[in-house]
Amino acid sequence: MIMVVINMTNRYFDLNTYYRKIFGCRVQKITIDAGLSCPNRDGTISTGGCIYCNSKGSGTGAYAKGLTIKDQLIKSKKALSKRYKAKKFIAYFQSFSNTYAPVGKLKSLYDEALAVDDVVGLSIGTRPDCVDKPVLELLQSYEKNYLIWIEYGIQSVHDETLAFINRGHDFKCFKDIIDVTKTTDIKICAHVILGLPNENKKQMLETARAIAGLGIDGIKLHLLYVVKGTRLEKLYNAGDYKCLEQQEYVNLVCGFLELIPENMVIQRLTGDPHYKELAAPAWSLNKMKTLALIKDTLEKRDSWQGKFNQGRF
Repeated sequence: MIMVVINMTNRYFDLNTYYRKIFGCRVQKITIDAGLSCPNRDGTISTGGCIYCNSKGSGTGAYAKGLTIKDQLIKSKKALSKRYKAKKFIAYFQSFSNTYAPVGKLKSLYDEALAVDDVVGLSIGTRPDCVDKPVLELLQSYEKNYLIWIEYGIQSVHDETLAFINRGHDFKCFKDIIDVTKTTDIKICAHVILGLPNENKKQMLETARAIAGLGIDGIKLHLLYVVKGTRLEKLYNAGDYKCLEQQEYVNLVCGFLELIPENMVIQRLTGDPHYKELAAPAWSLNKMKTLALIKDTLEKRDSWQGKFNQGRF
């Protein structure tokens, strides 16, 4: 078990600190596009996907350009080694649902990534309804020699919100797969979106409290920004959706952090929209300012991750 270390410079247990405790060096995640799909787009559940998701499914488009997983890793390794002095890497299968394929195919994809020098683990982004016992057994088989995370998109604990955004599953689906995953040694990360349509501050902090009680290992917080060509953009253009203001989002993040356990790894505090795809809000392109505001706001509140978590130790 990794010893909890709150970085009081940031006032939360950040991913870099977590990696350094394990590997003793700078570790960077490399985003992988494996060319997989999603049951919320291929007609199994729906063809439209979530209202905020475009045709790339948060991916880079690298697969469509003919780049293999090995190619993507080697190219990114070179850049990240130079920029961050990173020595080890996590292959992050990000775009669409990266457990949505036969187990044999998944094994070949994961094996290809782990065969690249200095790749020390996998982080698998997926949906709670795209994981079953055979998939978990496959991921567990790597755990002895590699760091393995599975990242479940939940976005909100409110079923009415999940239905409105066309998520295609409810909160119970998420809780059920969490219970199964916790029988393994695989680390669990939940993705949550702040600023979803029709949700107020009280509801978003209810999501924080619910996530805090699940006994998971990490979390990613995302701002809901409007991507061009999505159904969310239509709502935004019609005046039926209003984006969060920057300080409003910052305050929500700080409130969220205060409610979750101090041993939960904070893998992300905001998103990274591509400037060519972004419709709104413009402030979301300045990630560094948002992170600085979060730090400043925590200091002004004399606050930190887990401050109001009842299970804090």
